[in-house]
Amino acid sequence: MRNGTAAKFRRDLTILVILSVVYTIGSWFVTNSYYQLILTLVPIWAAFGVSWNILSGYAGQLSFGHASFFGIGGYTMTLALVYWNLTPWLGIPLGMAVGGIAAVIIGMPTFRLRGHYFALSMLAYPLAILYFLQYFGFQEMSLPMHRDAPGTYLEFSDPRYYTLVAVGLLAVAVFTCILVENSRFGLALLAVRQNELAAEAAGIDSKAWKMRALIVSGMIAAAAGGLYACVQLVVTPDSLFGMLVSAQPVVLTLFGGVASLWGPVIGAAFLVPLSKTLDATVGSYLPGIQGVVYGSAVIAIILLAPDGLYWTLRDKFFQKQAPKPIPTPSQPDHLVNASVTAGTPLMRVENLSKSFGGLRAVSNVSFEIAEGEILGIIGPNGAGKTTLFNLLNGVLPADTGTATLSGVSMLGKKVHQVCHMGVGRTFQVVRSFPRLPLIDNVMVGAYGAGVSDQEAADAAIHALHRTGLADLAGVEAGSLTNKQLRLMELARALAGRPRLLLLDETLAGLGREECDDILDVLKRLRDEGMTIGIIEHTMHAMMRIADRFVVLDHGAVLASGPPKTVVEDRSVIEAYLGKKFLAKLDA
Repeated sequence: MRNGTAAKFRRDLTILVILSVVYTIGSWFVTNSYYQLILTLVPIWAAFGVSWNILSGYAGQLSFGHASFFGIGGYTMTLALVYWNLTPWLGIPLGMAVGGIAAVIIGMPTFRLRGHYFALSMLAYPLAILYFLQYFGFQEMSLPMHRDAPGTYLEFSDPRYYTLVAVGLLAVAVFTCILVENSRFGLALLAVRQNELAAEAAGIDSKAWKMRALIVSGMIAAAAGGLYACVQLVVTPDSLFGMLVSAQPVVLTLFGGVASLWGPVIGAAFLVPLSKTLDATVGSYLPGIQGVVYGSAVIAIILLAPDGLYWTLRDKFFQKQAPKPIPTPSQPDHLVNASVTAGTPLMRVENLSKSFGGLRAVSNVSFEIAEGEILGIIGPNGAGKTTLFNLLNGVLPADTGTATLSGVSMLGKKVHQVCHMGVGRTFQVVRSFPRLPLIDNVMVGAYGAGVSDQEAADAAIHALHRTGLADLAGVEAGSLTNKQLRLMELARALAGRPRLLLLDETLAGLGREECDDILDVLKRLRDEGMTIGIIEHTMHAMMRIADRFVVLDHGAVLASGPPKTVVEDRSVIEAYLGKKFLAKLDA
């Protein structure tokens, strides 16, 4: 469990217990069989929504085909009961296992896609399974009756027992979601959802975490499908793999609130009884009323509460608590730099090149950065500076050349792997996780380094103190100023305890006083032994802080050396600085 989430965990668990008990007791007084069925379907569909929310809400991987796992769970349980006489108490877990395996099979090719391509590709799987089942003669399957052992085969004559089991399923699903939300699992998913490249640069293997989310999500959905089949007693491909089934968790969670623990529960509590009641009362002369209800709900929520009921009501009626101060670190976080030997080359780049079609963005670039120094990389716009950083930390593959960190190659690795080597990275355009508090934004960098929860919290606290942001630890990143966001990115990189920092225009968009504040932080880091490579256009700032310059022009190294020597180089003046700069320097 993440540091500082114990209170939230206890609160959510208490709410879950109270809601489960109240719902169960209330349903026990309902005698109408149809209304009792509705009370059973609410927690089943809510559990299905929770499963979708883990993948599409927390991880941000929008799925239009979650009926794949729901149907796999339902058909696995049914086939096991029909052909093996296997009790649903074992058939449902079997369906969960099959759902988890299916998640791996589906995820391996599909996670190569992003955005709407991923969402649409997920839609193909339930349709393919549906046609497969129809082709092989599984159009309709009835569960065999075992009235002599209703508890063993989940075939109760009293429908209230189905409700009891469904509430238990939802409780397990929500409890799983509570564990996810309050652990590094949930923080990693939220980071991937809000900015995948920033998460990768902080050391998070986004594909691995997304695959874990899909497996957990698929298993919960399969459990919901298995219980749904038990309640319905008859399963068909359309009832388990149809388009409306895939739409169900999407609509319920969008209505209740995406990426919130209670969003799917709220959505199911409102929409399932409404749609089922209307279907029973007016469905005979208004067929398809359920689809109308869900479509209307989506339109209403988009117009009135785009973030869903949960987030809208929370922001309107519940004030956020004031951020709590974080403790002062007991000792400086200099462990990573304890063995620095000033002047020893840390990173060597030789003949590095990258082309985009006929454009040579980086051309035979060679330089090195010594331990404990700040190397300034300057040049006109389009000179290839950011492309160079993208090659070094794995965002782009190099065409030719080498780049090593302490003799170990940096090329051919993924972004998170380069981070694990000890390379921290910030970006030209700030990449934050706007809905997460500042402390969590920074802690992502520490988790990326593979440390324990307590070590991650300690590293984040140290990083915030080193960058002067400790008083803002509980503030959401989306409300920070530009300077604070720049320092936040620096703190996140520091939390991973890097050996080398690659800073891409850290001073961009800042006033002179704000630049001075960040320069003071960078000077302190250098005094601590940190090695820094920095891209910057603010020349007066670079002159104050850089030990050496490397000048790029049209992707190639134009000059390198001490700052004063470089800025007086005629070729550099013509390509980048201009003659007015030399006149000011002489004056």
